[in-house]
Amino acid sequence: MAAVVFTACGGNGIEGKWVEPVPGMKDQMQGVNLEKGGKASSINMATLQYEKWERRGEKLILSGKSIGNGETISFSDTLAIEKLTENELTLKKGSLTINYRKQ
Repeated sequence: MAAVVFTACGGNGIEGKWVEPVPGMKDQMQGVNLEKGGKASSINMATLQYEKWERRGEKLILSGKSIGNGETISFSDTLAIEKLTENELTLKKGSLTINYRKQ
């Protein structure tokens, strides 16, 4: 069972800019900005535009629009919060694991 660590700095500790290296481009970062009030935005990802987020226990729900091949598709992803510290956020969905660092 994964332990979830909450920070003492108000809110639920998950708000902020979370980034990871772009695959194959170590000096470029991508990720998500989780703002107060449930607003979300993408960091360096033109085809994946986050719009809102919601936390339900140990789940993070990210919603927005995926843009590609002339189509815009709305999406909502539910990810398990595997780890949350002041500087690290690990999310998991199926076999996908995303290890973010706070920017």
